[in-house]
Amino acid sequence: MGAVVTHDIHIIGGGLAGSEAAWQLAQAGYKVQISEMRGSGEMTPAHQSDRLAELVCSNSFRSDDADSNAVGLLHQEMRALGSLILTQGDIHKVPAGSALAVDRDGFADGVTAALEAHPNITIVRERVDTLPADGRTIVATGPLTAPMLAESIGRATGKDSLAFFDAIAPIVHRESIDMETAWFQSRWNKGSGKDYINCPMSKEQYLEFHAALMAGEKTEFREWENVPYFEGCMPVEVMAERGVDTLRYGPMKGVGLDDPRTGRWPYAVVQLRQDNASGTLWNMVGFQTKLKYAEQVRLFRTIPGLENAEFARLGGLHRNTFLRSPELLDGTLRLKSAPHIRFAGQITGCEGYVESAAIGMLAGRFAAAEIAGTDLPAPPRETALGALLSHITGEAEIETYQPMNVNFGLFPPIEGRTKKADRKRMYTDRARAALKDWLAA
Repeated sequence: MGAVVTHDIHIIGGGLAGSEAAWQLAQAGYKVQISEMRGSGEMTPAHQSDRLAELVCSNSFRSDDADSNAVGLLHQEMRALGSLILTQGDIHKVPAGSALAVDRDGFADGVTAALEAHPNITIVRERVDTLPADGRTIVATGPLTAPMLAESIGRATGKDSLAFFDAIAPIVHRESIDMETAWFQSRWNKGSGKDYINCPMSKEQYLEFHAALMAGEKTEFREWENVPYFEGCMPVEVMAERGVDTLRYGPMKGVGLDDPRTGRWPYAVVQLRQDNASGTLWNMVGFQTKLKYAEQVRLFRTIPGLENAEFARLGGLHRNTFLRSPELLDGTLRLKSAPHIRFAGQITGCEGYVESAAIGMLAGRFAAAEIAGTDLPAPPRETALGALLSHITGEAEIETYQPMNVNFGLFPPIEGRTKKADRKRMYTDRARAALKDWLAA
């Protein structure tokens, strides 16, 4: 006799998407089993613990502005739907100007504790190597899906998984930063006005740094590195290769930051963002890298204010995989060839912590409706949730499909000519009205 099934749905993967999907289903009254391989003696190339919803790259959920930013609007919509990820994000918030950044350890602990305490959730520490032949399942294994399961997914879809690179930025101990050179300030004094540490560079210092970055010793080229980098998480040295001013107009932009020693904007600046609640760890913003470790230490200590920097974590690079979702998934995230299986999170080709959790939320809600024998209409395309879902499940071009953050370009356009600032507010006002109607229906 086979094992007795004691759950209504099986979720494979305990990251942001799997955690959110499990929470939505459990809150709806259904029994959920989460299978997470970390904690079973297995580990991924990027994770450092067995906690659920561990953040492996930045600690930022990006803008929290729901009036003029698409990801801020997504935050608002997820809060309205009882998101576990946003609830814990708000509880463990750290200063980050107008962005929502979190204490990564407190956040992961909070999500893990909430799921472990829920009476409808069972967490099993195990590696799943094949897609289940039957039984409702949500696959939320993320961009670091274990090789054997990835092969099983490939066999089921008949398509090779696509892949791209994701890079991790270094984290610096606060006490090792020279605050005689660096200073606290948010760009344009947003937030508290002191949410970032800024390390200024003169033109000469910047040009020397750029040249050293270009010449720095990188990690070895791997067999799988014939796939594209994701634009939103590109290694700093790859950005540098695009032109001498690319960094200065990107993550090292000095605009809106007044150096207290000169009263002027610096030629370039390296910003660090608080990474934990106690403020002892700070993340180098935009400094994802594949430089070798010794080279990172040598080069980043040439940055003014970081001459004696001590690193809690150095940068790195890992492979991410995702499905050709617009071709393979239906409008409720079910695999067309095996509709008992849904996919959620970054493996679907959405990019970003919040987007991953949002698709997990929708997968959980669609599954809950299916178990109940009812139909849940997809959220309207005018909402951030609906725009992101539509992109993943059919709006995107199949042949050129690449990971995408939520942005207003995914929304139905606003008709007529309007100012850019007004248009953003029109998008968000329209989205709130559409979400209200959807929730009421």
